[in-house]
Amino acid sequence: MDSLRGATIRWMFVEPPVAGMKFEHTFREDGTLVWRVLEGPGKGASSEEERYATMKIADCVHVVSYLAASGHTLSVVVDFNTGRVVGFGSDNKEWHPLTGTLLD
Repeated sequence: MDSLRGATIRWMFVEPPVAGMKFEHTFREDGTLVWRVLEGPGKGASSEEERYATMKIADCVHVVSYLAASGHTLSVVVDFNTGRVVGFGSDNKEWHPLTGTLLD
């Protein structure tokens, strides 16, 4: 079920409120997730989340979802073939469609 367990992935979104921010997500073997802001507002921010889910939906295409302790949710599809990332982020007040790209 956790198709990206043990992987570290970096991406950047183009839409507000996270436009231009570069993120790193580490999907730990124990089912926890650590994210970090690599560049942009909040650079250096990081948090460990209790759990995540990832599923392979096609060759080199995976869906990622987690609920952060802050109450924010992120659900994205990562396409390693094209380098595209698309999805949705939300909290208890706002919801945002997001598009972005994978980073090296």
